[in-house]
Amino acid sequence: MKTKVAIIGAGPSGLLLGQLLSKQGIDNVIIERVSGEYILGRIRAGVLEQGMVDLLREAGVGERMDREGQVHTGVELAFNNKRVKIELEKLTGGSTVMVYGQTEVTRDLMDARAAAGLTTYYESSNVELHDVKTDTPYVTFEQGGERYRLDCDYIAGCDGFHGVSRPTIPASSRKEYERVYPFGWLGVLSDTPPVNDELIYCKTDRGFAMTSMRSATRSRYYLQVPLTDKVEDWSDEAFWTELKNRLPNDVAEKLITGPSIEKSIAPLRSFVCEPMQYGHLFLVGDAAHIVPPTGAKGLNLAASDVATLYKVLTRVYKEGDKDCISQYSDICLRRVWNGERFSWWMTNMLHDFSGENDLETETHAKFMESELNFYTDNEAGRRVIAMQYVGLPYEDLV
Repeated sequence: MKTKVAIIGAGPSGLLLGQLLSKQGIDNVIIERVSGEYILGRIRAGVLEQGMVDLLREAGVGERMDREGQVHTGVELAFNNKRVKIELEKLTGGSTVMVYGQTEVTRDLMDARAAAGLTTYYESSNVELHDVKTDTPYVTFEQGGERYRLDCDYIAGCDGFHGVSRPTIPASSRKEYERVYPFGWLGVLSDTPPVNDELIYCKTDRGFAMTSMRSATRSRYYLQVPLTDKVEDWSDEAFWTELKNRLPNDVAEKLITGPSIEKSIAPLRSFVCEPMQYGHLFLVGDAAHIVPPTGAKGLNLAASDVATLYKVLTRVYKEGDKDCISQYSDICLRRVWNGERFSWWMTNMLHDFSGENDLETETHAKFMESELNFYTDNEAGRRVIAMQYVGLPYEDLV
């Protein structure tokens, strides 16, 4: 088989890239190791920056998002039993975010790809990338007991942190930066109305909490928990009780509880691989970088990578400009490190790092308390948070 672009991974990054390329007449094939049903069963974030919203519309998959997504003009920070609103639209000159679940984004992209008759191989095993440093790379994989070879011009590694794409780059040719945080997020999805119209980030002595939503009738809530905790340790009753203890009093009084329909614990890490390109292999999204979810940047950074690679490859095939290929990693990393820094900052400022009871931990807590007060007590500080939360327009980066 032969195609122009082989895309490894059928998550939202790979599907979005494939959709955008196809609309430009650039042939592509997606290879995925798990089933489509498994991908749709993964519960992920759902705060979309304006740049990603625009990109989904450009890809022709924005109709349901525009109909069902919720535009948010602000978010709230809660601490010391008070609530501070970060007025995104007002402080940024009109920018907002949209709440629309990653699962729904993925479903829309899958439906569009199927409707267009584009090729996707699900449940592929033994995927290997070959000769990525040459002008004739190819991918081999097994499907239904048969071995396949896919020749291509370029390979987009959209297969996540544990995929095969990043390890294909020799260790001597990449550098990885990582910070693993000493806690995780316990998330619960429930068919209950959201406790608030906008997201609330809560800093408390008991640990961090967050209130979010997927729709007017479906809520998503999070609690900071030790890495040693397991989902089985948390009954629904225990979760709701602890969440109420971490919410401001006036919010806790409005909380409507119900059975969880999904419950999971996600560890938090900051991770970046440099460079994001090796020959004709491009790393996209989680294959190259991970952020703690506090800044709502993970999916949006991946979309920014997609926007950059899509524009680079369009120039290659439409204008014959191959010189732009070498710019991909530098362009992406400018935004990646900005998102990493903001997510790290928000995580440090809002979470409880206690546990060791040493002077360094206590000093860190005092610094972060002062940081939070400084940035929320004046409009200039709130504007800094708002500008970073809504993200940079993707066109400014290419």
